[in-house]
Parts: sequence; C-alpha cells; structure tokens
Amino acid sequence: MAFFRSVSALSRLRSRAGQQSNLANSVRWLQTPGSSNTLNCEMGSYCTARSANHQAGFSGNLNEYSARAFATTSCASLSEDHQKDNSVSDMLVDSFGRLHTYLRISLTERCNLRCQYCMPADGVELTPSPQLLTKAEILRLANLFVSSGVNKIRLTGGEPTVRKDIEDICLELSNLKGLKTLSMTTNGIALARKLPKLKKCGLTSVNISLDTLIPAKFEFMTRRQGHGKVMDSINAAIDLGLNPVKVNCVVMRGFNDDEICEFVELTREKPIDVRFIEFMPFDGNVWNVKKLVPYSEMLDTVMKQFTSLKRVQDHPTDTAKNFTIEGHEGRVSFITSMTEHFCAGCNRLRLLADGNFKVCLFGPSEISLRDPLRRGAEDHELREIIGAAVKRKKASHAGMFDIAKTANRPMIHIGG
Repeated sequence: MAFFRSVSALSRLRSRAGQQSNLANSVRWLQTPGSSNTLNCEMGSYCTARSANHQAGFSGNLNEYSARAFATTSCASLSEDHQKDNSVSDMLVDSFGRLHTYLRISLTERCNLRCQYCMPADGVELTPSPQLLTKAEILRLANLFVSSGVNKIRLTGGEPTVRKDIEDICLELSNLKGLKTLSMTTNGIALARKLPKLKKCGLTSVNISLDTLIPAKFEFMTRRQGHGKVMDSINAAIDLGLNPVKVNCVVMRGFNDDEICEFVELTREKPIDVRFIEFMPFDGNVWNVKKLVPYSEMLDTVMKQFTSLKRVQDHPTDTAKNFTIEGHEGRVSFITSMTEHFCAGCNRLRLLADGNFKVCLFGPSEISLRDPLRRGAEDHELREIIGAAVKRKKASHAGMFDIAKTANRPMIHIGG
C-alpha cells in the first residue's frame, strides 16, 4: 500500500498540494446551508465532527484547504504505514515518498453503453486494433509491475467484459506471484453470465457502475437499455460471495441527486458498498460546475434521513470516505475528487489500452510503454521509463476549474 517514507513527506505534500489561492468566489456555490446533525467518527480519527463546521471554515485559500482536506480524507493513523515496504521497487516510489502498489489496466476502449459523462454524444474515435496492447503485452507489463511491488490490479475499459479473452487474462494475472487483489470495474451489462467463470479465473471483487434506479433514466443516461441486467449482475456478485461488491454512482444535479437516499436503502439488506462520486470533467462530457453535487451536500442529504451514519476508519490510501449505518448490511462511501482531493495518499497508476502509461487520472501527461516494448526493450529499460514517469508525478492534481480547461482524453480512452 502507499506507505510514506517519513512523516516529513506528509508535510511536503501538505505544503505543496495547493498552488492557488483566493478562489472563494469560485466555490461559493459549494456552500450549502449547514447541518445540525453530528457526524460520528471512530475514536482516534481525524474526521471533522460536523460537516457544517468544516464547510463554514473554508477561507478560500487552497493551501489551507488542501491540508485540511487531507486530514479529513482518511481517519486512519499513518503511524504504522509510513515506513517504506522493502518489497517495493524504487521504480514505484515518487518524489514525495508515495508507494504505488495499485495498477489499473484498461483492456479495451470499446463499450456497450454510451454514458453521457464518459463519452460525447457523437462517440469517440477508437484506437486501431493493431495499436492496442495484445494479451501477451498486457501480461508482460503486468508481471513487471507486480514483480516490482504492485499487489493490486483493477481491470477497466471501456467495458472490460467485451474483450473476448477476459477470462484468460484474469487467469494469467491471478497467478502472478505477489498479486493479492484482482478486481474489475464494469457497467454490469454482460457481467452476470460471465461472473462465475471470472471468479474461477481469480477475480476477487467488482465495482459495478449504476447511476440511477429508474430504468427510463438509465436509458437516457447511457443511451442504451439494460438496467435490469445491471441489477442482475449486482445480485449475482453478492450470491457468488465476491467481496467487496461496490456500486459506483456518479451524482449529477438535476439528474439523479434526488435518488441518493434510495441508493443508500440498497445497503440495508445487501452487503454492498454504494459509492457516491462527484461529477468529474473529461474531454467531451460537457462538464459544468452547476451539475456537480459536492460531497458536503451529499453527506447532509444522507445524514438527514439516516441519523446513525457513522464514519469508519479508512486506510490512508483509500479514495473514498467510508460510513456505516446502524442496521444496514452494507456501507456508504463518497469519492470527493473535486472538492476534497485525496492525492496525498495516492498509490494508483494507470496502463491504458493503447499502452500509454499515466500516473494521474487528471494529468494530461502520458508516456508509451507499447512502443519501447515492441522495439525489443528489456525489462530494466522499461523499469527506467516507468520509474522516471513516477518520479515526475505531482503532489496533487489541479483544481476542478483548471482540470475542466486542460486537454485530457475522454474517460473511455483512459479507463474507468
């Protein structure tokens, strides 16, 4: 996991995480009426006691905001985790001491849905097949990362289940020595019928994307039918005992923000983790700040109806703020990339379907691993390329308004 070499690394991250200030006018819309509900945290955590106090205290200075956002991103102590893991190669350590032990591999740019926040209405130009990584190339690069210290791989797309050799890839990856977790992010359309074999091939957990519980709205958002198939996949994953089963919901104002509590109800009798994700800008998804429902507002919505909501202790590398509700089998989480980033604990790297390597989801920088691989590069040469890219990783991504203006690829090219 992303253990820090020393506490001083955290200090550097806090001081450098925010490079801009005086954005109070730009974020006034984030300030919603305060809530009187007390947010319970586990003893010893660093969570803010009241969301209203956290919100009202934002002065507009991002240096102050970033440090406080880091403190509230994870409730776990770093005391046991800041030491470097000797099994991790220096290739995976950036200039801030973050260890990158989590690799997301996009298997394809193709998808059987056309979600509005992921893809432009007129579609995207797909990379020609000869320029995409072959199964052998994926496995060689994955083995290089795992042998260097990566212990978790997530398969993404596009939609990974549309790839015909998905089962073979899972089987080969699951046999890599040192890999502890093999997960997949999927839209769930074809998952239910493939899941039994995928589990036998080593898949351990799934994240299933679902942004509405209303079939008509699903069809509008995805420009396709299939709501029932996604629900079937969620139930199939639970029945097969995959753990965890996460449901990813991108919350957009005026579309599904009125369904937040209905999604929370799914956790009452099902052992799933419903994760509410702030709407993020990518090329072609027509991002607008007015569509973004900030974490503070989503949290207040949940707290008003579910008063026993309780913050649990997160791991320092968690992307989500996690909560439980008394009497519920599952839990509720929030991914707050736009209003409270979690860059200080980032341990994630991305390998795109075309072989490009990306160290930050929101950063435009990419470097090809496919090209040197096909030119006959040895493993030590590839490690040098990867290590140099990791060392160039910034302390944090830009603010949401800058991200919206920065050229980046559509999400379907990057991988969900």
